[in-house]
Amino acid sequence: MHKEFLMGNEAIALGAVAAGVNLVSGYPGTPSTEVLETVAKRRADAAYVEWSVNEKAAMEVAAGAAYAGARALVTMKQVGLNVASDPLMSLAYIGVKGGMVVLVADDPGPISSQTEQDTRHFAFFSKIPCFDPSSAQEAYEMIQEAFAYSEKYHTPVFFRPTTRVCHGYASVTVKDADEYTLHQPDGFTKDTGRWVIFPRLSYQNHIKIEERNLTLAEDFSSYKRNQIIRSDDLLDSSGGIAGFPDSKTGRLTAPRKGIAAGGISFTYVMEALKAAGSAPVLKIATPHPFPERLALEFLDGLDEVLCIEELDPVIERELIHLCGRHHLPVKIYGKLSRHVKNAGENTRDSVSENIRGFLAQKNESAEGAADLPNSPVQNGAPDLPVRPPILCAGCPHRASFYAVKTAMKGKKTIFCGDIGCYTLGNAMPLDMVDTCLCMGAGLGIAQGVGRIEPDTHCFAFVGDSTFFASAITGVVNAVYNQADMTLIILDNSTTAMTGHQPHPGTGRTMMGEIVTKIDIEAVLRGIGLTTVETVDPLDYEASVSCVRRVAEEPGVKAIIFKSPCIAVTKPSRSMHVRPEKCISCKKCIRELGCPALIVSGKIVSIDASLCTGCSLCSQICPTGAIVNGKEGDGNE
Repeated sequence: MHKEFLMGNEAIALGAVAAGVNLVSGYPGTPSTEVLETVAKRRADAAYVEWSVNEKAAMEVAAGAAYAGARALVTMKQVGLNVASDPLMSLAYIGVKGGMVVLVADDPGPISSQTEQDTRHFAFFSKIPCFDPSSAQEAYEMIQEAFAYSEKYHTPVFFRPTTRVCHGYASVTVKDADEYTLHQPDGFTKDTGRWVIFPRLSYQNHIKIEERNLTLAEDFSSYKRNQIIRSDDLLDSSGGIAGFPDSKTGRLTAPRKGIAAGGISFTYVMEALKAAGSAPVLKIATPHPFPERLALEFLDGLDEVLCIEELDPVIERELIHLCGRHHLPVKIYGKLSRHVKNAGENTRDSVSENIRGFLAQKNESAEGAADLPNSPVQNGAPDLPVRPPILCAGCPHRASFYAVKTAMKGKKTIFCGDIGCYTLGNAMPLDMVDTCLCMGAGLGIAQGVGRIEPDTHCFAFVGDSTFFASAITGVVNAVYNQADMTLIILDNSTTAMTGHQPHPGTGRTMMGEIVTKIDIEAVLRGIGLTTVETVDPLDYEASVSCVRRVAEEPGVKAIIFKSPCIAVTKPSRSMHVRPEKCISCKKCIRELGCPALIVSGKIVSIDASLCTGCSLCSQICPTGAIVNGKEGDGNE
């Protein structure tokens, strides 16, 4: 064993490697992405890793591996689980042979997602066990245990870290390479009675699943990650409570109050109790099947319990259900009772405030709680400056949006966006994203609006990675049903938003293999489009002309704006402003919104540390004041 300073996702990946994982598939999505990338770097030679075309494909690849007795891991974020839910729901009934862990990273906040979806509900919905780690160290150990449980009960299992577990760093004790499990798949055994899903088989398996989950609930009541932590467990050698205020301070709560928590919220609870007082704590590491016997032991003798969890009141509802079923006179508080906020992520400060309020209620010994250190009221820290997300300086997407906006000026249009960097095209001054629902949805939205408003020019924007992941079926639908719309593909040669992962159009795989690029234009023509044009968005006049021409064509047509992401192709020289020519019209700033363009005195200036030399601003400057940096790399 040795220690490494790791991001939570790295710890999870190393835990999977230590468990002898044979195959890892997934689709990139923050906050899950680094798990698969770390496995790719640290995997055993025989292990296989791939970025699949989308989450559904990833789920099915992992299932096939698990059918063959392999240990398989599939990774995604919470909204990706929606895409993968079709195979998942049936897989719950079919089961697996080798261990299969479905890692779904939830994003409370949300910080980088379109929803605050709680994967624990999917565990209940699909009847699949769920593991909920509370720290990087626990995540490293727990994922190894998750593989073992999966194999023991022949079922896929969820592994649900949240953003602060995924992206927090800690010193983690990990195994040496010679301590890793070596898992050898024994291959697929043909058995149509097991692997072919029919209604009769599903009915029989449903009965077995319900019985299995009762067994699992009992098993989880003895699982070491589920714990009751009492004050007596924390006594130090002097008789005081280690890490807690001494009882003489008057801060100890009445013994009939308890706290239930899971995931990163449990870590916050334990930190908060060091200042707020002591109370028995129920830690739930497996929210489904719920460890009922352990929970009943915890509830015995208590009057009130505060539940602290992310995102939904899953633990809270389970405890309310238990109290009702067993006629226990225990009041359960949390999100449902509005004692804890019911949206957004928990923080150390918010949990401290929740606990202080709960322990101080009808407890005069806690009157001093307002003087506790690190109180959000006491620390006086200023609010962080607002930093709205914007497209990077030199991003080719800015040029693409601006060309379409210019070409369609004065015409009735709708611009349907999608998930990716280009969602940021909604910001002023571009204001070029009228709708955004989920990956690939822009094509369907454009078709729907076009059917109701035939006089509207309907545009759908999609990135190159998203085109392969979820937009192709939308194009097929548009062609088949004879829609009238313009598809704009923003091809920057990477999956930029999640960290520049490869996709089928990049010509390489996650295993480092060089493969044939899948040609987007050829795919579109194969689907049936006759008008498909490719243009460099950084050529402003050519781009505007292309949009005007193509938009007037009938039926489904496409423009591929092709220019690499600035993080993929670095610039060699920045632009600069010739002050004697600048008339301070600020057209470049008002219409482009590039962060490299700033006002210096009465004229426009360019921040050379940000400018990529894309030259878009120089092409719209009415006086030719913006030129390539031939007179120096900085500003004049």
